[in-house]
Parts: sequence; C-alpha cells; structure tokens
Amino acid sequence: MDPLNHNDSNKAMPPRPSPSVKFVWRTSSGRFVSLDNIEFSGEFPTPINYTVAMPPTPDNQPVPASAKPEDGQGPYGSKSSYQHDQTTAGARGGGGLKPSQSMIVSQTGDFDHNRWLFETSGTYGYGNAFWSSSDHGGGYDVVDDDTMSVSMEAFLDKPWKPLTRKLSIPTTIISPYSLDSFSNSDSLLKTEKKKNCRLLIATRLVVLAFFLMWRIKHPNPDAVWLWGMSVICELWFAFSWLLDQLPKLNPVNRSVDLVALHEKFESPSPSNPSGRSDLPGVDVFVSTADPEKEPPLVTANTILSILSAEYPVEKLACYVSDDGGSLLTFEAMAEAAAFADLWVPFCRKHNVCPRNPESYFTARGDPTRFKKDPDFVRDRRRVKREYDEFKVRVNGLPDAIRRRSNAYNAREEAKVARERETEEPTVASEPAAILQQATWMADCTHWPGTWLVPSPDHSKGDHAGILQVMTKVPDPDPVLGGPDENRIDLSGVDVRVPMLVYVSREKRPGYDHNKKAGAMNALVRASAILSNGPFILNLDCDHYIYNSQAIKEGLCFMMDRGGDRICYIQFPQRFEGVDPSDRYANHNTVFFDGNMRALDGLQGPVYVGTGCLFRRVALYGFDPPRAYEYTGVFGQSKHHLRSASLSSTISDESAFTEPPPPLDETPSDMPKKFGNSTLFAHSVPVAEFQGRPLADHPSVKNGRPPGALLYRREPLTAPTVAEAVSVISCWYEEKTEWGDRVGWIYGSVTEDVVTGYRMHNRGWRSVYCITYPDAFRGTVPINLTDRLHQVLRWATGSMEIFFSRNNALFASRRMKFLQRVAYLNVCVYPFTSIFLIVYCFLPAISLFTGTFIVQTLSVTFLTYLLTITVTLCLLAILEIRWSGVDLEDWWRNEQFWLIGGTSAHLVAVLQGLLKVFGGVEIAFKLTSKSAAEDEADAFADLYEVKWTSLMIPPIAIIVVNAVAVAVGFARTVYSPIPQWGKLFGGMFFSFWVLAHMYPFAKGLMGRRGKLPTLVYVWAGLFAIIVSLLWITVSPPGSSSSRISGGTLQL
Repeated sequence: MDPLNHNDSNKAMPPRPSPSVKFVWRTSSGRFVSLDNIEFSGEFPTPINYTVAMPPTPDNQPVPASAKPEDGQGPYGSKSSYQHDQTTAGARGGGGLKPSQSMIVSQTGDFDHNRWLFETSGTYGYGNAFWSSSDHGGGYDVVDDDTMSVSMEAFLDKPWKPLTRKLSIPTTIISPYSLDSFSNSDSLLKTEKKKNCRLLIATRLVVLAFFLMWRIKHPNPDAVWLWGMSVICELWFAFSWLLDQLPKLNPVNRSVDLVALHEKFESPSPSNPSGRSDLPGVDVFVSTADPEKEPPLVTANTILSILSAEYPVEKLACYVSDDGGSLLTFEAMAEAAAFADLWVPFCRKHNVCPRNPESYFTARGDPTRFKKDPDFVRDRRRVKREYDEFKVRVNGLPDAIRRRSNAYNAREEAKVARERETEEPTVASEPAAILQQATWMADCTHWPGTWLVPSPDHSKGDHAGILQVMTKVPDPDPVLGGPDENRIDLSGVDVRVPMLVYVSREKRPGYDHNKKAGAMNALVRASAILSNGPFILNLDCDHYIYNSQAIKEGLCFMMDRGGDRICYIQFPQRFEGVDPSDRYANHNTVFFDGNMRALDGLQGPVYVGTGCLFRRVALYGFDPPRAYEYTGVFGQSKHHLRSASLSSTISDESAFTEPPPPLDETPSDMPKKFGNSTLFAHSVPVAEFQGRPLADHPSVKNGRPPGALLYRREPLTAPTVAEAVSVISCWYEEKTEWGDRVGWIYGSVTEDVVTGYRMHNRGWRSVYCITYPDAFRGTVPINLTDRLHQVLRWATGSMEIFFSRNNALFASRRMKFLQRVAYLNVCVYPFTSIFLIVYCFLPAISLFTGTFIVQTLSVTFLTYLLTITVTLCLLAILEIRWSGVDLEDWWRNEQFWLIGGTSAHLVAVLQGLLKVFGGVEIAFKLTSKSAAEDEADAFADLYEVKWTSLMIPPIAIIVVNAVAVAVGFARTVYSPIPQWGKLFGGMFFSFWVLAHMYPFAKGLMGRRGKLPTLVYVWAGLFAIIVSLLWITVSPPGSSSSRISGGTLQL
C-alpha cells in the first residue's frame, strides 16, 4: 500500500500541480525523519494515513483554464504577476487576493508567505483567536474522521483547570527566614526543603546550645540550688521551643477557583445537558447540649445561616444534635424551620451577607450599599419585622412551655381526682400514686425527652431517642415563588429549603455516652440513613456560616486532583463579641494564622473541633486510596504503600463508569465494625463513590465519571426513618468499633485532636482553607474565669492524649516526622507549666536572698542573653510577616501563654496524673455562650470577677514578685556592700513576669479599674507575712545576710 495515502476530500476539485513539499515523520523519540526514498521498518508503521493541510497561498492554488492573467494594478499599486480568481479565492482563502510582485517575492526569489499573510487580506489560518465564518470551516479544509468539514465549536473545548493552587510564601517575606531563597522550580524547591533549614531557627538553636553548655559548666557556688533549678527550667524551655518551631519550617498559602468549580459541576455539558448540579451532598452537623448555657436563639441563627448557604438545595442537609433532649431546643428549631421559608428566599433574592439574621440586622454600615433592586428596602423592612416577631416567640418559649405544662398537668390531676371520687372505697385502700409533672408538647402529648421536672425515663441521662425531620426533602428542580401581599414578592426566586433534622440520641443509666463524641457519632449514623452526604461539615451551635460560599471553597480541595487523599478541610476560627483590646487573646490569631498555616505545609492542620469539612469514609476508619511510609530517623525516605482503602476493595473497572451496585449481602466484618444496620452498610460504598473527584483528566486517580450525581433523591419513607431512630439508640455501639476506630474517637475531652490524629496516622492528609471573607464566625468567652476553664479543658485533654496510645511517640510510619513533632507538642505543652511556675518565682527568690542564677553578670552571660533575645524577636517579627498577625495580637498571646501556663495548665497536669494513677474521672464543664442584646452590655462579662481556684497561682506570683522587688531594693540600699548587679538582674526578670501578668491583674480590677477589697486584703496580709518571716529568718544585721564579693562587671 502506498504509504503516502492522501485523503479523498478534494476529489471534486480540478487537478493541481504537485507541490514541492517534503514529507517527514515524527518518531516516538521526538526526531523528524524524511519519508522520501526510505524503507518503512522499525518504528515507522505501515500503512501511514495522514492529511496535509496547506495554507491557501497564490503559489499553490488551482487556476482554471479559463482564467487568464491580466495586467492590472495590485493592492499596493504595483504590477501583479497574475490575478487570482475571485470565486476560487473565496472558497479557499476567504476573499479576493491580488498580491504584488514585490510582496510575494523575497530576496531569495521564493514566495514570502509571512509577508503575504500579514500584509494582505489573506486569512490568519484557524484557531481560537480567529475562525472564518465561511461554510467550509475557514480558510482551510479542516476535516474530521468522517471527512466532513467542521466548525471550531465542534472540537473546541475549554482547557482543564485545577480547582485549587498551592502558593509558597513570597520570597521577599520568607527569604530572610532561610539560608537560601526559594527557587521557582518545583523540584529545586523540594530539594531546598530537604537540605536547608531556617537561618534564624538554626542560629538561635546554636546559640541556645552554647548558652546551656556554658550555664552547666559555670555553676553559682553561692546558690547552687538556685542555679540548678534555673538550668533545669532552661533545658525544658529549649526543648519546648524546639517542638514549637520545627513544624513551622514550611508555611504555605492556598487559593481556590470557584469559577472552575461552577464550570465543571454546575454548567451544561455533554454529560450534563440540563446544567443540574453534579456536586456531592453535604451534611452539616450542629451540636448543642444545654439550652441554658447555649441559648436556643443562637442555635436557631446558626441553623438559618446553614439553610441559606450558597449550595444546591437538594444536596444540602442540616442535622441538629440536642444532647440534652430539651423541648425548648426542639420548639426553637421548629420556629426556625418556619421562619426559614421567608429568610432563605430573601437571601437568595437580594444576595445578602452575612446570612445569620442577628448578625445581618445588627451589622454596622449602610445595608443598601450595592443594592439595586427597588424592592430591597421594602423586603428588608418586612423581613426585619418578621425576625423580631420570631425572636420574641423564641425568647418566650420557656414561659410558654411551663404554662402549657402546668395547665395540662392540672387538667390531668383534676381528671384523676374525679376518677377517684367515682371509685368505691375499699377497706384497705392503697395510697394514691403521685402524679408526675410531665412536660407537654403543643399537640397535647408528653415530650419524650427531658422534662422540666426530671423523672424516670425523662431526665438528661435517661430519655428515649428522638428524630424529627422538620423540613421535607427538597425537590430536585427549582420551585419558583410568586407575589405575596402579606410578605415579599418572590417571583422567579427558588423557595426551596434544605432538609432540617432534629436528633436527640437515646440515653440510659449504665451506658457511657461519651459526651460530644458520642453525639457526633449518632449524627453520622442517622445522616447516613437519611441523606448519606459524602461530606460532613461540623459546626458548634454558636458558629454560623459567615461566607455563604464557604462550603464550595472547601469542596474545591476535595474535588480537585488528588483530593481523594484529603480526610478533612479545617477552616480557621473567627470570633465576634471580643473586646477591642483582646485582653485574654481570645482571637488566638497566632495559632490559627501561624501554627495551623505552617502545619498545612506538612501533612495538614490538626482538627480543632468546629469549622471542619470531613470526608465521610475517612471517619469510617478506612485508609486513603494512596498512602506513603516514611522511614529513616527523620522520615527522609518515602515509600509507596498499597493502601487497604474502601475504594481498593469495592471498585473495579466499572467503578469509573457507573456507581457501585448495592450490596446484596452484608460483608462479615460490617456488623463488627459498624453495627447491625443493613441500610447503613449499604450506604458506605455509595458515600465513597460519590465523594470521588471527577475523572476529567488523565492525572485524576480514583475518580468518578461526570454526571454520575444527577440522580433524584428518593423521598423518605417510614421504614427509613425508623431505621435512623434505631441507629441512635444507646445500645447500638456495643461490640462495634465506634469510638475506637470509627467516627469520633472516645476517651478524651479533646476528642477533636484525637480524631484528626487517627486520620493522619492512617496516611490521610488535611488542608487548611483560609477564605475571604471569613468562612465561619462564632462567640468565645471573654470573662477571665470562663477563659481559664476553657484553657483547662484543652490542657486536660492534652494530658489524656499523652498518657494514652494516641501519643505521637507511638505514631505509625505513615505520619511525617515533623507532623509527629507537632502532635507531640500538642500533648506535651501542659508540662511546661511546672517549669514556668518555678521560673516565675526565681526572680523573687533571687531578690529575697540577694543571690542570682549566675555568680556575676559577666559579659559572656549578657552576650548570650542578648543574642537569644534578639533572635527570638526576629523570629517573632518574621512570623508576623508571613502569617499576617498583628504585633499586638502576638504580644497578647505571649501574655496569656504565661497566665494560662501558671494556672490552668498546672491544674491540668494534676488532673491528668490523678486520672492515670488514681482513676479519678475528669469532669467536663460546658462553655457558656452569651447572647448580649445591646451595645452597653456587649462586654459586661469582661468586667465581671468570678472567683476560681485557678487564680491562686497567678495572684501568688504577682504578689511575691512585687514584694520581692521592694525587699530586694531595700536590702541593697541598706547593705554595707551593695550588689547592684544582682539586684538589676533579679528586678529585670521580676518586671518581665509582672508585664506578662498585667492582663490578669487588670481582669481582677473589674469594670472601673478597681481591685476587689478581698484581693487587697489577701495581698496585704500575704506581703506582711512573707516580709516578717524573712526578717525573722535572716535579719539585716546577721552574718548570714552579709555576702562578700560580687560587683557589676561589664
């Protein structure tokens, strides 16, 4: 067969002379080999079929016999060598063409194609920059497989775009932080990460090592005990600082592309002609436990912000976990569901932000800014009135429930009394049974949860399971509203509301309910039966959605290339209602903008309890589809492992073209792992398949085909709801792996950290997603006592982790070395309180005794001290630069680190030791969520002084250091041989301690800066007692107080 087999698309055209064209073949190695006079063998396939498309230039056009060259003026005023036929040129080149002789002939005598193309009316070729509108596909005969001319729209497709980008810290910011600046090359960047360490960290580490060696080799013979305690504390501080700094070696930034997400999942395409959303489902969990400490109005506003989020309505479901089983919370959620019918369409119509009604209507600024709809002002006024009525109804629910219950109980008592009167009296009549004071619902039935007056089967720890679907499953297609004279005009607005479910798990005496972790696992099982969204968003009741696009931004990471290895997306926590000075570092920006962003450059941030988007199958305890093992002392060797993930066990070739079929028989390990629910077992592979990214690119592994999630959700049936009720029973988790390997992990008050640790230990990755504006916002306790109790709970959980198998020292090889260091720091930091308290008392002891931690303030000691201090300040400045933290926030964080370390952390260490060695269980105290009504009371809690035993150590440190400064100054002034060097050294460290304790002292002063009388009395008595004891033990004139030698030597 002739290898130069031309296409037959030009058979109808007149014969033309054979062009002088050289034919070449591009080999697999990239070389171009001429096809003239060669033997086809080796890498040349035979036969070769190809099509040659040549530009329509005057030297390769067929000239009809009737066409005769005429002398004429060309377009540039010179004689043309020939004149091209208008009809033929229109068919081939898109217009008449009369090039001049000087234009078409180059200096070598050949035809100058480039000059002809760009200086005449010739065509530009074909592509996405220019495409002719002629009938034959432009200036070329472009043919497809069927030898038919096609237009550009037939084959032009939008290029594949990633949904996220990983951005390194700018070189101008990070270059002083490392030995060498980062290169733009990815391979070189990875090499630099492995070889180079941070310049300042390395410098401070070296100086610190030399300083500690010098301190060990130069003891103070005048006060060996003081020198020994200081050296031990300094060694621990160096170790703690190293644990904190090592995970910060690789901070990164990330960005998402919501436009690309919309084009891939919500735009019309061949696989999705209707443009219906192909996004996976998302189940949002909201947890609450006590309506007194967590007001139902706050929870209701959070629910409304979720229901109005920018996400496909049919793919979104909200689950409220009421662990207290309160009728107040239940009816507040019912009121919220009714108000959502108005609030959600209003948000869609006018695109308001934020979508928390309380935050929206109380926000400062002009609400009409950027609003162009003439109905906005009228609609906003009506919705505001409806919301005020909604608030009044919710605030009046406690009284309404109490009055209703009293009325029904009185009616029942009267009914029982009438029945007793009609009964015949007996000789040995039994005593009348006491009628229980029940709590009644609005439909005249008993509330199955906790009653106002606790009774058997109706108390916080003893009540039935409750599951109520408050809004129906939304229709798959938009439901447009219409005009409403009494409310607002919703013509053309989708009025659907996502599904809202109220859940209160069953509690019975004798069962360990495992606090919040148990409640979240109950929601996982119930949601798997009802909606089975492959992704779960976990929010506290006081954390509402501030950015309505936050869920989509999180899904950009999950649906991107490599997203199947991500177990959760952690969002930073942002808070409202904090005092302007942030006295107690409530914003915690150093942790959320510094530490968490740095961990994102490793294996991912830790899970911090709220604002986290989970992959459901990761919570089920499965391994990631691809995992790696890190070996070596520092995990420098990376090896690929065959992971035993769910996708590798249930998927085959058909999994990429169609969803996995339902399981006919439950696998033998399913009941042992997940329980006896068949519906739940069937939902597991479905959730795994739906959570995969789109297989729209060859580099996407473990993907699903586009258009696989365009199905209609089945309506709920009575057996389905009954199955969901059964999986929230208190006995369901018996002899299963719930809380051990599946779901939220039990055994710690900080179940969030343990749950994230288990996922990372199996090889999963996590991502830190910072959005603008903030994704979520919540409240935080601003009272000093409440803040200390919150820190105590976190530190106690860290101690529980340290004394358990979840200690990072026992982590698997699937966890990176620096990630292991980060988790080790999480469970070790409370121990710093022991050394910190000792170090805070050392300056006072030095001033009382007239000694110091070193024998003399030598130049060597001061040089080391200055270098360490300067490098620490430079590190802080550079961290502030790449993390965006304000200097004031950094200083507040340092202050509260000392306050919490000398109070709550010490108690946490004691509680952890008592639990491990004494078996004493740790009580869990719920953090109060305040809901201030006006600006005057917004910071009322800040000035309220609530006494707690946690305040004793900081008060003692303040008083002792203040008295020591006075005693030391008096001793030095009246001493026969004043030792000013030791005085200045002790006073410097004492003032350092007092400066860190300033927010604590200010918190004891109340609203007007006045200390309570009790504090004055105890401080005065303590100072007098310490002074008298010291004078008695070591009077000023005694020989023991005369210390020879020691001057300030510089």
